[in-house]
Amino acid sequence: MSLGKDFSFIGNQHRLIIEEQEYFVDLLFFNRQLQCLVAIELKRGTFKPEYLGKLNFYLSALDDLVRLHHENRSIGIILCKSRKQSIVEYAFRDTSKPMGVSTYKLASELPELYKNILPDVEDLKKFL
Repeated sequence: MSLGKDFSFIGNQHRLIIEEQEYFVDLLFFNRQLQCLVAIELKRGTFKPEYLGKLNFYLSALDDLVRLHHENRSIGIILCKSRKQSIVEYAFRDTSKPMGVSTYKLASELPELYKNILPDVEDLKKFL
């Protein structure tokens, strides 16, 4: 459950205000080696081409409103449950910003390695 080394967590549901409207980037990180913001959009289902437009919008706003002058341009990742390769390729064909799509798997129970580290379902229910 790691993004790799040199990632710093900035926030979840990172708020952007553009012309008096609120927008929220699901997860926002900074990568020290790349010297750039990394926006991650989380999607429950299959990749849809419109997700790319939303991420492109967020990256442009982050570059103008959040990025510091010495940092590289922001990059983005769309993390979704599944994807159809041709749809992803057509959606990305003429874009110029570094973005990607990945998938995830749900598990019904925690791996043995994490059972003593993370709270179990009953403990989490108490918090909620």
